[in-house]
Amino acid sequence: MAGVRPDPRLAARTTRGTEGLRALLSERARWIFGYRAEQLAEDPSVAPWTTRAAVSVPDGAVVGDAGFHGPPGEAGAVEVGYTVVAGFRRQGYARAMLRELLVRAAAEPGVRTVRATIRSDNEASLATIAGFGFTRVGEKGDESEGGSLVFEVPADAIRAA
Repeated sequence: MAGVRPDPRLAARTTRGTEGLRALLSERARWIFGYRAEQLAEDPSVAPWTTRAAVSVPDGAVVGDAGFHGPPGEAGAVEVGYTVVAGFRRQGYARAMLRELLVRAAAEPGVRTVRATIRSDNEASLATIAGFGFTRVGEKGDESEGGSLVFEVPADAIRAA
């Protein structure tokens, strides 16, 4: 159609959405969603606790993924996991994902603790959990091989916030 120009906001939204979709096709995303699909096949009751694509509002671009490693264990602990697509980092999406995961966990009566395990060199994720009440409770792995730090926050503290 002569004289019709595409809305540049639509083009930007489409490009951003495509970047997120490409990230969902990455090796890491294929692994995480494949692993979670296996969990679901073994036990469909884990569905509310599995990883999902994270989508921005209002444009609907896929900005990453977020979820839990599984349902609460016997001690009432759940572990959060989240990833932001490279082109969407430093825009508050990780904090928004974490906030939603914490609200979800705190709403469950069986959850007593929320855990986050973060590589010691992942400064962005360490900064993301700051201000959410997490306390460092341990370490996993060898620091020379990129060990991880383990943080926890009591669900009661989340409910009170």
